[in-house]
Amino acid sequence: MTGFLGSYLHQLDEKGRLALPAPFRRAAGEGGFVLIHAVEPALFLYPARTWVAVEERLGELLRRQPKARGRVLGLTANAVEVIPDKQGRILVPERLQRAAQLDSEALIVGVLDKIEIWNPELFENTTREAEPGFEEFVRQILV
Repeated sequence: MTGFLGSYLHQLDEKGRLALPAPFRRAAGEGGFVLIHAVEPALFLYPARTWVAVEERLGELLRRQPKARGRVLGLTANAVEVIPDKQGRILVPERLQRAAQLDSEALIVGVLDKIEIWNPELFENTTREAEPGFEEFVRQILV
């Protein structure tokens, strides 16, 4: 399996390091990650191999919609390359911890081609709110 599935509750240490779950490290393969705050309130963690496609889409957006330049600059200016240490931990910069409202705990969630890092309480609130018609959509995809 090459995607990211499941969720794991991990502690952020006093230096802002967060241990990535072993299944996620295995699924990511070799190389680092790009950590970015793109959509409130979570952080997105892209394996290097997946980030290449994101860069291509951002470049295409800039070519087709020059007015998007400010937003793309805002996204990439706050993105950071992170490489897990020998214990499988990544450093989450303080500014990104604040953006995602992370305290001592973080919920690490697999979302197919990327990983999302959430404040556990915000994740619970977000996933509890059901969209109208979502159950029918799920039936079309999964059943």
